[in-house]
Amino acid sequence: MHSLDTRLLQIFDEIYKTRSVSRAAEQLGLGQPVVSIALGKLRQHFGDPLFVRTSSGMDPTPLGEELVRPIRNAIDALQAALGYRTAFDPRTVQRMFRIAMTDISQIVLLPGLWTRLHQLAPGVTVDVTSLSLETAHMLESGEVDLALGFMPQLDAGFYQQTLFAQRYVCLASVDHPRIQGELTLERFQAEEHAMVISSGTGHGYLERELARQGVTRKVVLRVPNFLGVAFVVEHTDLVVTIPARLGEMLSQHGRFRIYPTPFALPGYTVKQFWHERFHHDPGNRWLRGLIRELLGEAAANARRP
Repeated sequence: MHSLDTRLLQIFDEIYKTRSVSRAAEQLGLGQPVVSIALGKLRQHFGDPLFVRTSSGMDPTPLGEELVRPIRNAIDALQAALGYRTAFDPRTVQRMFRIAMTDISQIVLLPGLWTRLHQLAPGVTVDVTSLSLETAHMLESGEVDLALGFMPQLDAGFYQQTLFAQRYVCLASVDHPRIQGELTLERFQAEEHAMVISSGTGHGYLERELARQGVTRKVVLRVPNFLGVAFVVEHTDLVVTIPARLGEMLSQHGRFRIYPTPFALPGYTVKQFWHERFHHDPGNRWLRGLIRELLGEAAANARRP
């Protein structure tokens, strides 16, 4: 075999992104045997396994890793030269979307998003991954289609669209023995606090703002996600500072009271981010529009990198 057609290149790229033959087949709308045969042709052409099965999936060999960039460049060049645009009909499409989200977004935004997706596009599946330090690379490589949340580190170099403004509130149990009618600054600093360590997001700015204002708090419990901290706060005397939308949802399903932060605290914006490579992809564009329609507070244009 002296040449590779575009389909084989796309299959290589999809296996690299998904680390799975079956998931690559699902994403491309092909049967798994077709993808397996294509992988066999690729291996024969390059004289290398390209992908080997490990505990984490089909990981690339050193040659497979080297081939990713030139293969993606070739796919992009061919699509640009041919004016290639895939049709996207949500009523009939079979496609998996990968979305990176904070755990807050998974709690607050995902139920409504999935309900709407299932209504409009019954053949669409969603693979949610947590935000991390690798999210920027995953957006660029196509391993995820979109990222949702508060991520100021992605403000440069990616398309972005504001979805809604957010602010912080304090949450405590309705049975808290010392906080009932009002949470004063003195009481805030006297109480013991839980703190969420959420990597890959911008919520570390809360700590910097507290330090800047000279506001102290006694942190006695650190947890890795916002959902876990809610159940602890409900049944203890701890206080936690969390985004308002999450606090409102938790107060509807648990024994909590919400209090304004007893000090001035700037708000922030929740956005969706995507890479320039996928700006014109019809499926990506449709998903972005749906999310904007569901979550956005006012019409706004995406800002270029």
